[in-house]
Amino acid sequence: MAETVLVTGANGFLGRHLVAGLCRRGYAVRALLRPGTPAPFPAEWGIDYREADLTRPATLAGAADGCGAIIHAAALAQVNPARNPAVWAANLGGTEAVLGLAQQAGVRRLVYVGTANVFGFGTKANPGDETRPYAGHRYGLDYMASKRAATDLVLRAVAQEQLPAVLVHPTFMLGPQDAKPTSNALLLELLRGKLPGYPPGGKNYVHVRDVASATVNALTQGRVGESYILGNENLSYREAFGLMAGVLGVSAPRWPIPAGLAMLYGGICDVKARLTGRPAQLNSAMAAVANDGHYFNVQKARQELALPQTPIGQAVTEAFDWFKTNHYV
Repeated sequence: MAETVLVTGANGFLGRHLVAGLCRRGYAVRALLRPGTPAPFPAEWGIDYREADLTRPATLAGAADGCGAIIHAAALAQVNPARNPAVWAANLGGTEAVLGLAQQAGVRRLVYVGTANVFGFGTKANPGDETRPYAGHRYGLDYMASKRAATDLVLRAVAQEQLPAVLVHPTFMLGPQDAKPTSNALLLELLRGKLPGYPPGGKNYVHVRDVASATVNALTQGRVGESYILGNENLSYREAFGLMAGVLGVSAPRWPIPAGLAMLYGGICDVKARLTGRPAQLNSAMAAVANDGHYFNVQKARQELALPQTPIGQAVTEAFDWFKTNHYV
């Protein structure tokens, strides 16, 4: 009989790829969805749907009963506004609730999906890794801080309660099936000519399907209590925007945006948000992030979780094709 894996955030960008990957490998999937969410997967996949709100633990009763493993991928990845209590409720409170589920059900493995931003980043020549201490406190973003706190919560459960957890931490994901859209919204901004310039920083990019593959691998591979950064290519924004624009068939942003100018504009947006009560286009925290190079080394995940390394150009192509097929463009 196939092992049942509970997936939180199953209808999210990564979650959709996780469910597909689990089904391909012969697992039975129990998908946790927010109340009122339409069933997102084909009926022939035989998905067991359960409705629950991770911020209301009472709704989770019995959600993991009969499951051998849990992949906790649900999160609120909001960075604008920079401060938001809902982010803490979802990311820290939701993780606490899932840890309780895992203990009650006695699962053999929990895979927690975090973010590479809970580690210290580095340069292209000396990228950050799983040993670098958290550096995101400089930005004042509740998203980063809440994910670091949730990571610490999981690690304490491993150390103090013998929770059999493995932690995976994706970088910036690109690829198809980003229905909201989330990270792939960057491609739509480029396509519509809304990015005239590029900031001085950069980041690590990865195909979402590679992240899903390594995350499913973590059900049987990797070491309990260990963290793994799931990424691929370290690219400056100039390099990344040029690559993306080439795939999209548009002109790449031409002008470098000085760090000081980015921070000035972010500060203006902060003032506008305070005056209107609504988030502006960005905020000073987002500008500060864009000024830094968030580069990471992913060798540990390649060696221990068999993390694939699909070229980022292919991820962009597949995302763009999906957007066209589904009438986003």
